[in-house]
Amino acid sequence: MKYYLVAGEASGDLHASNLIRSIAARDSSAQFRCFGGDMMSAAGAVVVRHYRDLAYMGLWPVISHLGTILNGARQCFSDLAGWKPDAVILVDYPGFNLSLAKKVRKNLGIPVYYYISPKIWAWKTWRICNIRRDVNELFSILPFEVDWFRKHKYEIRYVGNPTVDEICAYRKSGQTPVQTDGRKIVAILAGSRRHEIERNLPPMLEAIKDIEGIRPILACAPGIEPEFYDSVIGQSGVEKVFGNTFGLLESSYAALVTSGTATLETGVFEVPQVVCYRMPVPKLTAMIRPLLLKIPYVSLVNLVSGTEVVPELLAAGLTVENIRRQLIPLLSDTPQRRAQLEGYARMKEILGPAGAPERAAQQIIGLLQR
Repeated sequence: MKYYLVAGEASGDLHASNLIRSIAARDSSAQFRCFGGDMMSAAGAVVVRHYRDLAYMGLWPVISHLGTILNGARQCFSDLAGWKPDAVILVDYPGFNLSLAKKVRKNLGIPVYYYISPKIWAWKTWRICNIRRDVNELFSILPFEVDWFRKHKYEIRYVGNPTVDEICAYRKSGQTPVQTDGRKIVAILAGSRRHEIERNLPPMLEAIKDIEGIRPILACAPGIEPEFYDSVIGQSGVEKVFGNTFGLLESSYAALVTSGTATLETGVFEVPQVVCYRMPVPKLTAMIRPLLLKIPYVSLVNLVSGTEVVPELLAAGLTVENIRRQLIPLLSDTPQRRAQLEGYARMKEILGPAGAPERAAQQIIGLLQR
């Protein structure tokens, strides 16, 4: 069978590549074509266009590159319609993918499957209408989404979380963790986009610069040039690690982490953390947050657990003093550190075992054969 996948950023490229391999292991005749990235290409898909060409975030970048984005959307639909796949598989990237799903349903009648749901439970909840209308099946990687979608009259399938799979694969790979030197390593995961790094990294570095006995190491995101990090870091002299975030987390004693999948990765590695996320106009953001966000937490650790396992410093709450106040108790055997480790154990039970891409692949093929 023929499968057309669409992913719009690095994490989607990774998750989609593992799904491609799982489908190929079960469907010997499988062919793959995609809008995606290097990892999907390495897994065996023909990449029609790289996600880097269309990966614009934020109001002004989207507006200023609207022509490029619209041209990409037209190219994707035209290529998809000409290739006539048996299934379209969308991976997160909601603005682009939900628009594509609508056109596919309206014009082609090809089944549309969503792997890794858009986070409409956090904001833009009205998009549930688009999903009900245009998406045949949704395969969730977050267990709390099942109840949320069910409440909104749409049944979804929880297949497990691919972060668990990726960390299991890392541990089996024999990759070397970051070497320790007797000091406690504090991992710094400051985001995967330039604007996140520019906002979050400076207060993180300022907060830790006078703490004795620690070794701060920055995990650098793929696709961000070393020169960019140097311009943000300045004279701090913090160590940098490229392409080995898991190796860093495996050796870390504590971490400062921006919100996102990185919080979940840090939790699965059982590294106590402080979640830090500075937003533009922080005081105003703090005031209007209840109007925009429909969730009590922003970190996936807390959302999966259903309670506050890790502290979240957001918007105006992200200050150097607050980072230090939350981090220092995690640097020794304290009630705060033990509470996080106990919370991580409960979170991993909720996530369940590895095998998310395999379960999703099996169910997609089963639906198509049916």
